[in-house]
Amino acid sequence: MELTSPAFKTHDFIPKKYSCQGENISPALTWSLAPQNTKSFALIMDDPDAPVGVWVHWVVYDLPATLAALPEGFPETKQGRSGGVDAFERLGYGGPCPPPGPAHRYFFRLYALDQVLGLPPQSTKPELLKAMKGHILAQAELVGLFQR
Repeated sequence: MELTSPAFKTHDFIPKKYSCQGENISPALTWSLAPQNTKSFALIMDDPDAPVGVWVHWVVYDLPATLAALPEGFPETKQGRSGGVDAFERLGYGGPCPPPGPAHRYFFRLYALDQVLGLPPQSTKPELLKAMKGHILAQAELVGLFQR
């Protein structure tokens, strides 16, 4: 599977628009080459370089298998899609917002799953990872950088 964004290329800087210093909206994402028997997708965005450990910025699950993209500013709970809770303790996307200093890496990981998970809204990354165990058909990753 391949995950890309029209907003930035992998290992390039994420535009300020998608951060806490800008509009703080999610970038558009597109993917291809998902396995034919995919039943749903899940997405996790996190920052492993945060001073307190891995910081979760976005958790989305039960995306329909018919999707191959998310638009900019994607609303996670629209049309039955489930949004999880991030490290900011809120639903939806929380853009890059590192402390001043060196650039942080932001990992967008997309998972193709062999079932719809049916997790309740506001599930966390650990809950999602546990539910996905044994159901991941393929995974794709896009890494962006951000620095304040």
